[in-house]
Amino acid sequence: MTDDTTTEGGLPEDGVIEEHIDDALSSRYLAYALSTITQRALPDVRDGLKPVHRRILYAMRQLKLNPETAHKKSARIVGDVMGQYHPHGDASIYDALVKLSQSFSSRYPLVDGQGNFGNIDGDSPAAMRYTEAKMTAAGVALLEGLEEDAVDFTLTYNEEDEEPVVLPAGFPNLLANGSTGIAVGMATSIPPHNVAEVCSAALHLIKTPNARISTLMDYIQGPDLPTGGIIVDSKESILEAYKTGKGGFKVRSRWHKEDLGRGMYQIVVTEVPYQVQKSRLIEKLAEVIETKKAPWLEDVRDESAEDIRIILEPKSKNIDPELLMESLFKITDLESRTSLNMNVLDATRTPRVMDLKEVIQAFLDHRRVVLQRRSRQRLGKIEDRMEVLDGYRIAFLNLDEVIRIIRFEDKPKEELMRAFKLTERQADAILNMRLRALNKLQEIEIKTEFDKLAAEKAEIEGLLGSEKKQWDKIAEQVKDVREAYGPKTEIGKRRTTFSEAPEIDIDFAQAFIQKEPVTVVLSEKGWIRAMKGHVSDTSTIKFKDGDSAAFIVPCQTTDKIILFASNGKFYTIGADKLPGGRGNGEPIRLMIDLENDHTPIGLFLHDPERKLLIASSDGYGFRVNESDVVASTKGGRKTLNVKGDAEAVRCVEITGEKIAAIGENRKILVFNVDELPEMTRGKGVRLQKYKDGGLADVTTFTALEGLSFVDSSGRTNSVSDWNILEGKRAGAGRMAPRGFSRQGLFAPDKRLK
Repeated sequence: MTDDTTTEGGLPEDGVIEEHIDDALSSRYLAYALSTITQRALPDVRDGLKPVHRRILYAMRQLKLNPETAHKKSARIVGDVMGQYHPHGDASIYDALVKLSQSFSSRYPLVDGQGNFGNIDGDSPAAMRYTEAKMTAAGVALLEGLEEDAVDFTLTYNEEDEEPVVLPAGFPNLLANGSTGIAVGMATSIPPHNVAEVCSAALHLIKTPNARISTLMDYIQGPDLPTGGIIVDSKESILEAYKTGKGGFKVRSRWHKEDLGRGMYQIVVTEVPYQVQKSRLIEKLAEVIETKKAPWLEDVRDESAEDIRIILEPKSKNIDPELLMESLFKITDLESRTSLNMNVLDATRTPRVMDLKEVIQAFLDHRRVVLQRRSRQRLGKIEDRMEVLDGYRIAFLNLDEVIRIIRFEDKPKEELMRAFKLTERQADAILNMRLRALNKLQEIEIKTEFDKLAAEKAEIEGLLGSEKKQWDKIAEQVKDVREAYGPKTEIGKRRTTFSEAPEIDIDFAQAFIQKEPVTVVLSEKGWIRAMKGHVSDTSTIKFKDGDSAAFIVPCQTTDKIILFASNGKFYTIGADKLPGGRGNGEPIRLMIDLENDHTPIGLFLHDPERKLLIASSDGYGFRVNESDVVASTKGGRKTLNVKGDAEAVRCVEITGEKIAAIGENRKILVFNVDELPEMTRGKGVRLQKYKDGGLADVTTFTALEGLSFVDSSGRTNSVSDWNILEGKRAGAGRMAPRGFSRQGLFAPDKRLK
């Protein structure tokens, strides 16, 4: 009985289902995300394959493309996969097939390709109609036992056929070949490993189920990448990555120095990092030469044939090859990072990040399930055959009676079953027996086969009844794989080695700059330039009409220049980056993000050992290490916080144990440097208290030398009784002595230079 407004299927008569847009979008997006995660992006931890790869191998098995058979057109394979199992574009299927065959993409290729399947330069493979393929031994190992009920099958997309949910996986494919994929909200990235090492770790885990990951790393050193290279991470960082299932590995190109005679040499790169295209690497090297980012490198050329051979020519024979390569590792893909994110689908098809031990254990658990299922299937076949053989034995023991029944009884089948208590299957087998089988030799063969099957049955039953025997059997299988792909085999030799990066304490950015003396000039209107040499007579420096010098700093092109502005920010500029001194230079605001309503307060040569005192117009300030004010961007480093009408007004070097502050009210306060806190950022503390106005100037001095000031005539005057000006920080202070500058400055220009 259904509602009048609905059909028998529960749908409205008009076919319209009312649903809130948020609920509809949420449910459909979730369905899409789950489909992407489980059907496209993440591999199964048991066989290490995504559905498209699994379907390719299964289709190749159906086509009997074993290693001993001839290759078949890739188009035929792709067509079968797309038509029967994978209802997606042929391009995606062919791309997956190609990746399975590329020796630089897969550590142990599952497909043996014939024809142009691409190369490490990034060249595309030939069209599928021109290439051929078959499975490798590793691919066959993944499918071994498929016909023995080793795994579950499910209906294909059109429900016309069946496909395996997972492969039996007689080969540890997930760690051996790795996997990459990007899903909705998650991703996976597993680099390839050495099969022999994985098998050794698996054997240890079978023997010691509670083994720690650090112990497993005695067997698995780290990734073993198809393209070789050198991993320069520490054992501690590799261990941490395997413990968490997340991390990464720094992989460097393998290189050696090749002598050319007369002290000349060239560097030969023979291996590049995993997933780095050789052609793009060479393009990048050529680019850094052209842009002079690698001034020690003269030329690069590719002499590769079957093996990689990239030639790097230094500009001079005096350049240390280690230094040259270290500089190139920092700015090119000669060093690359291979990430680790072991996000996989577990046996319940649930995505999660596993550690190394969990991945190996999941493989072993799957192999045990496969062993049990194959054993039960074999046991069923044995029992079925023994049933038939037992019927044959009864027939031979009662041959005359059997013949009589067959010849004279109207219903011989029923009579045989009644007379000898046979099953229907046994009776059918006797009736279908050929006359030529009724000889003595055949009787002996039946008995021999029966005894052999009985022994095998007992063995399998013992296997299924003993967990230890099952693990022993799995261990034998794992040992066979280790033997087949051991270090003595060509494919089993470890390609990626481990080393520590040399400790070279050098700033390459500075090392590439030619050291020359320059004089940095910043005008009052904000124009900056670097004049060659150290200008002895600064009066000869010319400026635009109405402009004049604000800061003049002699330095070297390798030096860093620090600028402090009224917004409380420090800016860092490389002296080599400044325009030349032929003209008036360039506006400083083009080089740094300095607002128009703020001005430079100080410009000085960077000294990381120096301590500075910075202060704002409202009388707040603090001490700061100059090493903490270096900025890495044009935006500068915010150090002194100023609000409202207040702004930064002073930046002075701390050269003594005393601080003298003077306000716009011409009152001076002297206090100890220790009363001023050392900070890296903030508003600071009050230096001096004012009823009206703010801070005019601040300086530091030693008690031994005493406080001094420069009057309007340029004469330096000492304050003999400066002690009476001393008090606690944040005090009001006392009036300045007679003759003190009307501007309230200890010197005409106290800006740090």
